[in-house]
Amino acid sequence: MNSALAFGLGLSLVVPAGAAASDAPSAPPPAYTGVRFALPEATGGRPVGSAELHLVDRERQDPWVADRARELMVSLWYPARRTRGCPRQPYMPAGVARSVDESGSFGLAGPGKVDWAGIRTEAARGAPADDRRRRPVVLHSPGLEVSRTLGTSTAIELASRGYVVVTVDHTYETPAVQFPGGRVEFQEPMSGTEDLKKVVETRVRDIRFVLDQLALVRRGPGPDARRGLPKGLDKALDLERVGMYGHSGGGATAAETMRVDRRIDAGVNMDGTLQYDDSDFLPVAREGLDRPFRLMGKAGQTHLDKASWRSFWDHSAGWKRDLSLVGGSHFSYTDAQSFVPALDERLDLPAGLREQYVGTVDPGRSTAAQRAYLAAFFDQHLRKRPQDLLDGPSSAHPDVRFVD
Repeated sequence: MNSALAFGLGLSLVVPAGAAASDAPSAPPPAYTGVRFALPEATGGRPVGSAELHLVDRERQDPWVADRARELMVSLWYPARRTRGCPRQPYMPAGVARSVDESGSFGLAGPGKVDWAGIRTEAARGAPADDRRRRPVVLHSPGLEVSRTLGTSTAIELASRGYVVVTVDHTYETPAVQFPGGRVEFQEPMSGTEDLKKVVETRVRDIRFVLDQLALVRRGPGPDARRGLPKGLDKALDLERVGMYGHSGGGATAAETMRVDRRIDAGVNMDGTLQYDDSDFLPVAREGLDRPFRLMGKAGQTHLDKASWRSFWDHSAGWKRDLSLVGGSHFSYTDAQSFVPALDERLDLPAGLREQYVGTVDPGRSTAAQRAYLAAFFDQHLRKRPQDLLDGPSSAHPDVRFVD
């Protein structure tokens, strides 16, 4: 896809576009001898539970595959009441792990270098939710042609700080999505500005449908949302306090969804352009927002450098900040910030690939800074707790630049 919205393609978890869907249950994954990595541990202090939900919008035909209702897979990450006896949530479903392994992602020549299927998160699958109070809800949308998996570490971090986080895969645009029973649906071919407009429109409708389903869960689970719902999660949802963040195309999705849906109170765009092509901006870039929104990019991706960000900045009347990660790169705002350096140390990735993915910033400092600023943003605007960190540069996070 030839557009700034699709920036970074070829670096993502890519499987061949248009690959046929697997309608039969997946075979057991092979026993890889590849390396494993661990995501950075969450710092919020609360144990984290996780669940996956299969949602079907029976009133909407899928825009990419004819004669099918729109289906989504989402992951929920939330403060758990207890985790004892619950298995750890896999980083990737088996079918997705197989696709990533076979695709040779991250410069890995040949399969079997990384045991994607064997990697586990610290979240406890199916753990009962801590429903002693209602929790703000934060939605996450990944970049174009990127799996929701790459937002796992940040989701767990926010959950450990008291949020319910909902990460969404946008089916047929995401490289591979595994549904119940092992069925895997792959990315469909798409190209050009008109397809990009359809991508954004579809994503916005996806997020709004997810919010509708969460409302059903809160009132008393609907028929789709009921499946796989952990005990107490319905009571923990506070849909009067909703935020959204996203990476790349997911950041554009956050902004555009906020424009049309006032249920979202505050949003963050992580290095996502707000234009379809050089001359055609998203509506939100032309109109701006009247609610809190933060831009966070890298060198060369600020409202002083990019026309779509500048237009958004000039038209936005709400609280706003523009932060830049010095030395970072496009995929610094994903789990790649942690695992690409780890893989580079153990597998010796091709020269320059690590910097292309995650820049030259120190991985630990980058992760700590992103966590701190994201949590501070939602604490201030969803929990109404003022945060000095958002007022100016901090010596604790020297890699973050406030853009005037």
